[in-house]
Amino acid sequence: MTVRETAVRAYREGLPALSASLVGGLLAGVVLGGMRAELTAIDGLLVLVPALLATRGNVYGSLGARIATALHQGFLEPRVREADDRLLRAVAAAIANGLLASVFAAVVATAALTWLARPAAGLPALVAVAAISGLLSGIALATTVVVVVFAGFRRGYNPDTLVGPLVTTAGDVFGMAALLIAARLVIWGVG
Repeated sequence: MTVRETAVRAYREGLPALSASLVGGLLAGVVLGGMRAELTAIDGLLVLVPALLATRGNVYGSLGARIATALHQGFLEPRVREADDRLLRAVAAAIANGLLASVFAAVVATAALTWLARPAAGLPALVAVAAISGLLSGIALATTVVVVVFAGFRRGYNPDTLVGPLVTTAGDVFGMAALLIAARLVIWGVG
């Protein structure tokens, strides 16, 4: 394969995913822009946003990479209905890691805000928002990663090319939507 053919193939596989990533990032920004009431009601919530979105990318990017490697090596068949135990354990571990990282981010954010003498909603509220959003976005992201990586692999795409933009986009969109839902649930529970 020539350099030109390699470049054309890389753009053919990567450009749609990168375009979707751009649109997804804009959608996540629209959601964040519409969260003024929640950001005002829960002091310190804005501090959590970058940490929670980065966590989604790191945790579910690793899940996607594991799945891609297993597909390349033939350890995993790209069929959701016939998911083997290893795939289910990997998904469960990713969701658990996402929850743990979310709660840790809430604890660190609360400590940092307290140390800086900045207003904070308090540890229980920030942990609740982080945990709820971590669970909701984790379920959505794990499902999306598995389905899209399997579908792409079956269609001849390199799953490694799909994982980065896919996780970035889905992480931003699902992460912000889950954060909005979690914040509203916490506000309704407190109010």
